[in-house]
Amino acid sequence: MDQKIREEVFQACAEDLCRGRHLSRDQWRILLEGRTRERAEQMAKKASALRDRIYGKRIFIRGLIEFTNYCRNDCYYCGIRKSNKKASRYRLSKDEILECCRAGYRLGFRTFVLQGGEDPYYNDQRITELVKEIRKEFPHCAITLSIGEKERESYEAFKKAGADRYLLRHETANEEHYRKLHPKELSLSHRIRCLETLKSLEYQTGAGFMTGSPGQTVETLIDDLEFLERLQPEMAGIGPFIPHHDTPFKEEPQGDLELTLYLLSLIRLLLPRVLLPATTALGTIDPRGREKGILAGANVVMPNLSPENVREKYLLYDNKIHTGKEAAECLDLLKKSMKEIGYEIVTDRGDFLRK
Repeated sequence: MDQKIREEVFQACAEDLCRGRHLSRDQWRILLEGRTRERAEQMAKKASALRDRIYGKRIFIRGLIEFTNYCRNDCYYCGIRKSNKKASRYRLSKDEILECCRAGYRLGFRTFVLQGGEDPYYNDQRITELVKEIRKEFPHCAITLSIGEKERESYEAFKKAGADRYLLRHETANEEHYRKLHPKELSLSHRIRCLETLKSLEYQTGAGFMTGSPGQTVETLIDDLEFLERLQPEMAGIGPFIPHHDTPFKEEPQGDLELTLYLLSLIRLLLPRVLLPATTALGTIDPRGREKGILAGANVVMPNLSPENVREKYLLYDNKIHTGKEAAECLDLLKKSMKEIGYEIVTDRGDFLRK
């Protein structure tokens, strides 16, 4: 196949994606294997234009509160896995979490994201009480939970208490790949069931995966994209894999920035209304990573509201940024960097826009 025909085939697949048509695996393969710098720039422009038509030039901020780094799980890629005896463990109290919310509210945050390991101390009762307290004090703010796999009864209780959204990355939609990333106690089928349950309970639901995780291939990425199309999540978190020195994957190569940005563009075109973060991991591997993520189609950033004395302890991967623009106190710098690329940080819950 000569170069002209290859270009025509690629552009035809891209056009089908932009028009909202279901792509075959062969078409996804053409888009993924056919990535070049020029094509990636082209897709980023299409993705940004689509995002701008739906959400405007507005970038939504979420106040991230990393409230516990205890975890019962032993995922091979994660720095707070239970087998990491070198991790400096901490838990924030309910009062400390509420104080983070108050500080964030004063700064203009209207969404709070409570993220933690699957900590047995923070059982359903404690999480429910915490959500109720936040809802009572901040009735018009959105509350997002990111605390792992639970059963339906737990998700129902959190929703009744006032939670609006739930983030649970699926990590990979390929069974064989899932086994390479997780111990046998965890299963892909249960994680997918959790996501389907969250959708059925009408949470704004977030899935997602790491780019460049060990064992990832073009075929597993196609599985991920097809899964996102089936699930239709309101949020999708896509960030590069970054190794942690105290995990089994410490010697594995870091995920690629350019591929991550390209996938952000593809996902924006696949799910036009999705809330798509330019993640902390992007900002970790490139000082302009989050700005590049916005230009590729993202529309969410998540500055850290956690107390400064614990930020460096919530290390899922090495070299995570937790000062400078990542600190909520430096929100002005983030606003300035977004303004430089033509976007505006807004004080808004930033809900998913349904048709």
